[in-house]
Amino acid sequence: MATLHLMVGLPCSGKSTRARALGEEFNALVLTPDLWQLKLFGDDVGDPAHDARHTAVEEIMWDVAERVLAMGGDVVLDFGFWSREERDDFRARARRLGVGFRLHFMDVPIPELFARMEARNRVRDGRTFFIPREEMEKYIPLFEPLHPDECDEEAPQRPGMAK
Repeated sequence: MATLHLMVGLPCSGKSTRARALGEEFNALVLTPDLWQLKLFGDDVGDPAHDARHTAVEEIMWDVAERVLAMGGDVVLDFGFWSREERDDFRARARRLGVGFRLHFMDVPIPELFARMEARNRVRDGRTFFIPREEMEKYIPLFEPLHPDECDEEAPQRPGMAK
């Protein structure tokens, strides 16, 4: 059964690194909006158009993901999924498609997020956004950690696939 994997966590929590590992483990398509947005618009954090651009990229990625899932392939969405409402929406989308669903929560203490952010900001590799401390401070209160009842549902694994 095809499975939709959602990466849940704040910036610098390790989502993209784990998403790539899941892509290898499950032979899944990994969709990371930051990579597309950086190529299309550059490092635009703080630009008034950033959020609208990011939403548009995620919508296009969902169109691709939906097709891959319908064809029987696994997909890892490396979007962050900061709100319960958003996670519930994608859970419902998976059900409508008749595919499995898994959440991967990157639970990192706040001081560690800031340390990772500072280290990441020193490396300008074109694969990540520069995140000013003030931006991260805005993000933290917006994030809704997983509620225990969100962790009850796990997708069945394909025979021969590691869990």
